[in-house]
Amino acid sequence: MALAKHKDRLTMVGVTKRYPGCIANDSINLAIDPGEIHALLGENGAGKSTLMKILYGVTKPDAGRIYWNGEITKIASPKDARALGIGMVFQHFSLFETLTVKENIELALGNQAGDSNTLAQRIRDISEKYGMPLDPDRTVATLSTGEKQRVEIVRCLLLDIQLLILDEPTSVLTPQEVDKLFETLRILSQEGCSILFISHKLHEVTSLCDQATILRHGRVTGDCNPSQETPASIARMMVGDDTPISNETNRAQGHSVFLDIRDLSIPAKKSFDIALKSINFHVKAGEIVGIAGVAGNGQEELLKALSGEERYKSKSIWFGEFAVDKRSPLHRRRLGMSFVPEDRLGRGAVPDMDLSQNALLTSYDSGLLNKGFIKKSAVTKLAQKIIQKYKVKAESEHATAASLSGGNLQKFIIGREVEQQPALLVMAHPTWGVDIGAQTAIHDTIFKLRDKGCAVLVVSEDLDELYKICDRLGAICDGEVSPFLPTDELPLSQLGQWMAGDFTLPANASELTS
Repeated sequence: MALAKHKDRLTMVGVTKRYPGCIANDSINLAIDPGEIHALLGENGAGKSTLMKILYGVTKPDAGRIYWNGEITKIASPKDARALGIGMVFQHFSLFETLTVKENIELALGNQAGDSNTLAQRIRDISEKYGMPLDPDRTVATLSTGEKQRVEIVRCLLLDIQLLILDEPTSVLTPQEVDKLFETLRILSQEGCSILFISHKLHEVTSLCDQATILRHGRVTGDCNPSQETPASIARMMVGDDTPISNETNRAQGHSVFLDIRDLSIPAKKSFDIALKSINFHVKAGEIVGIAGVAGNGQEELLKALSGEERYKSKSIWFGEFAVDKRSPLHRRRLGMSFVPEDRLGRGAVPDMDLSQNALLTSYDSGLLNKGFIKKSAVTKLAQKIIQKYKVKAESEHATAASLSGGNLQKFIIGREVEQQPALLVMAHPTWGVDIGAQTAIHDTIFKLRDKGCAVLVVSEDLDELYKICDRLGAICDGEVSPFLPTDELPLSQLGQWMAGDFTLPANASELTS
């Protein structure tokens, strides 16, 4: 790659970072021009996140040089990066849950924050301008995943940035929000701001990006002009010739109903909660049912009700012949439920615990205890089995959850839940931020589980994924659920109407909703 230091906004030369047991970045060269939208591509664990953390001052490189606007520089902290004009939106949000939106943004802006009231109005103005409305006084802990993503993006837009780094920015956005974000990015590009775009959605890369650099096993293995490629050709560059990158979709109809939701109504407990209103739907054994929706429309409340995190006195949630509204998560698991939450780090896994300990978290009732004592050898074997069977890239079962890339941690969590042989698998955003190869592996796992007779419920904002894997689809809006239709009978435009709260059925579709 030609490295024109005097032309480029950013030039990285020979950047290397070593960790015990692996080289995360191996002599990386990267150059980005002013106003260029540059994609950084690669499988989970290829070294993308490490490289971005080096650029943003979170991680110190072991070797290499960084040039900024032609001048050699050292970026020792995120504060240094922001002072240069570098803003970053992390895949795992860097927000303080107990602070408000305004307080989080104020911390990042530092001296640039200005008067508190003025900042609040700036947040409102910017978020409204770019179609990402935010209440500056709302506590981050009360926000949905999609709303937290908005805070990250708006925080960067309020900085006087010359380079914006986006790590999987569209993972929790609707197609309309993605279109609006891309409009914003193109405007920023035209104004001279460089953008480094990390995404596993290759159709986004081909439509948005000017150039792409591809990493594999910590090294640069290629570069291309995405507009001259196809998603399939780029995927092949990313994963090599030996990894399957797609699978055929086979629809199923299922048989007996396992999960039956009957007139589920739950009042909002807090100011920003969404009340669930007369929800009715079912999932049969041997089918995958998907629920689409814009973030913050009751998905979190529905998932907590299904998992047992919130319990109620009604008899609205049935697993087969058992009403489970009052039952604990453990009792629900004993009836056959496994659960994959939307938040990998925090709810799906404990960051500082190793993989063996994380395997034990939800599997301890599956033969891993003896009279209250942990069977350590059995736990180790389970963790090793998950790592090997689901191709989790980890140093060993002793690696902490936080040390894994997002996609590899997701594969581990899904493997842990699937290995319990559930009768019902409830999943939120199963492949959020996951690379092409890992997506294929996860989808294949879900299909196999369905074909063994498991009832699968997927709640996601990724419409491409829902259309690919689901046998029936519906939507949630403001705590209400639409009808459900066979996926192949549901036009995208109709699903979009449902996501907006218009639950009318397409013509001649009423007989398909049973």
